[in-house]
Amino acid sequence: MIPKIIAISIFAITILLANSLPLMAKTAEDQLGREIRVPDNPKRIVALAPSITEIIFALGQQDRLKGTTQFSNYPAETAKLPKVGSYVRPDLERIVALNPDLCIAIKDGNPKEIIDRLQALNIPVFAVNPRNLESMMQTIQRIGGILNASAKANTLVEDMRSRMQQVDALVSRIDHRPRVFIQIGISPIISAGRNTFIHELIVRAGGINVAAGNKAYPHFSREQVLALAPDVLIITSMSRSGAFEKAKAEWSLLTHMPAVQQKRIYTVNSDVFDRPSPRLLNALEILTRLLHPGLFKDDS
Repeated sequence: MIPKIIAISIFAITILLANSLPLMAKTAEDQLGREIRVPDNPKRIVALAPSITEIIFALGQQDRLKGTTQFSNYPAETAKLPKVGSYVRPDLERIVALNPDLCIAIKDGNPKEIIDRLQALNIPVFAVNPRNLESMMQTIQRIGGILNASAKANTLVEDMRSRMQQVDALVSRIDHRPRVFIQIGISPIISAGRNTFIHELIVRAGGINVAAGNKAYPHFSREQVLALAPDVLIITSMSRSGAFEKAKAEWSLLTHMPAVQQKRIYTVNSDVFDRPSPRLLNALEILTRLLHPGLFKDDS
């Protein structure tokens, strides 16, 4: 028989070795085409963009979240989570202090040097790169895969595709596409060109994006917007404190603009329209109603 004291020592050593072993890991390809070693069952995630936070909540995996970025405000429960700076200026020290076993980053916004430093500290960083509605849905499925929530991710994407098809069916009935200008910045005036989510939303909702061009986010003067003669003008900005209504009032003075003449100047929630999250489908449905209210006249 093994003496009792030796047996206790063997048990203690076994426990120490188990605690010192790295988490079980798997390899996953992120949306930058990188092969990343991620934990099999990540328990301490830091989301480095508001859209990523929203996706994790939509997947029902919010208990894994230990930190989010400054403007992550949806759903309301995110207010309870520690903040690690903004997504364009993440705070490395705050991230590391949360002891994450996984960070999820976004290519369009997160500084590469922060991502490199996190990986140098052996903190795996899985990057996503949603560029349009289709790749946004792929983002949901990729995140669902690494969080062992693929079934929920697939159900969510199926619902989104169904909603897109419903919008497509409605828009197929229109015989006129209004000219649309969406203002996403107030000072200076900024809109969205091709290869942006907003351009895709406008076209899919049955409109013509008068700001379409090679530049993703072009700047305009007030005179240039007037010359574009939009039938519909929509204001969405991250600026708060009454800036929406002030901008709307200023545009309303330009009585030669078709959008003013037709009383078709609207304000919308920028968080819904600007973030590559499941709420982009809400934005698509809202925009379709604004552009083509006649398609919904039979709604109760």
